[in-house]
Amino acid sequence: MLSDISSSTVFQAVDNGRMNFWILLNVEPFRFKQTVLDDPSALEDGNAFFQSLILNAYKEMGVRAGVRCEDRSLDSLKEGDSNGESYDEKCKKPFLSQESPLSTLYDIVIKPIVHLILDNELVIVPDGPLWLAPYAALLDADVKYLCESFKIRLIPSLTSRKLITDCADGYHRKGDALLVGDPWISEIPKKRGRKRLQQLEFAKGEVEMIGKILKVTPLIRREATKEEVLKRIGSVALIHIAAHGSMDTGEIALTPNPKRTSRIPKNEDYMLTAADVLSVQLRAKLVVLSCCHSGRGEIKAEGVVGIARAFMGAGARSVLVSLWAIDDRATLEFMRSFYNHLMEGRSASESLNQAMKCLRESEKYSNVKYWAPFVLIGDDVTLELDKNQSLT
Repeated sequence: MLSDISSSTVFQAVDNGRMNFWILLNVEPFRFKQTVLDDPSALEDGNAFFQSLILNAYKEMGVRAGVRCEDRSLDSLKEGDSNGESYDEKCKKPFLSQESPLSTLYDIVIKPIVHLILDNELVIVPDGPLWLAPYAALLDADVKYLCESFKIRLIPSLTSRKLITDCADGYHRKGDALLVGDPWISEIPKKRGRKRLQQLEFAKGEVEMIGKILKVTPLIRREATKEEVLKRIGSVALIHIAAHGSMDTGEIALTPNPKRTSRIPKNEDYMLTAADVLSVQLRAKLVVLSCCHSGRGEIKAEGVVGIARAFMGAGARSVLVSLWAIDDRATLEFMRSFYNHLMEGRSASESLNQAMKCLRESEKYSNVKYWAPFVLIGDDVTLELDKNQSLT
């Protein structure tokens, strides 16, 4: 299992007020390092400490402030989470460091092992709430973002990595792409305490823009039915979905199936769930979930279990997700850069890194909240997409 390690891989776990690191290097078996967390609240409940710290980092970045977003979230008026606690209430939980939460996170989860990283790629296996940490935006002592030093990706476990690398040559598809944007959701009933879902003009423009780059005709609005998406996702190399997503689960709202049994659509008629994805044998090299909160899910010991993990479990080699509500115009520019770099033959992690850099150096979208939500999970893939041949 360790013989195939080509990059520095770091397992991170918190237990009894201590951070534990297992560092796998391709030049030696592994190293173990342990540090003591000096915050009393970390000794009391390490997971709660990191949840609070990460949410304070989100707040400092202004994740929910001033984002021009047509709201790809299914939870736009949801005041609390599954524990009945609001975002702002969680952010008021104290941690004693007076530093920026982004600097504090860096000092805790990166600084103790950064000197051991031998190249410019860092693969992280986070424990529990660390899955939601904005690793790309963590700040070192020189006020330098982590993504400026490393290409970063996450993997759920060594076992999942082995499943990916053990796939037979030729198992994953090479040329075809499925682009899904702005599903037709006007028939979806309004839920109590929430706004009625709106059509996503920028999501439509996003997949149309990507379609021009890849020379692919996207599924848009009424064509983007759950039935049609499930029929196609098992036979393509690239899946890109720009739609409403659930904050709790990452599940995605698609166009209700026209052949449903009732006039008013039920959840199973339009919601793409983890169970739906797991029912399909995927052969995609890359899945891009351009939906609010597509990296979210239930936090368990092995990380966040949601729609992104379902795509991995169904056979996808790599999944790109977002950790928070994404700005429409910024996302359009991000995806333009990301896909242009993919078409140049760059890997997914390099394309992600370059797209972040593009926004970070831009005049309009240099703020960290615009470029830092995107996270690559799984393997680093290169797509064989022919710019001169139309894909189906």
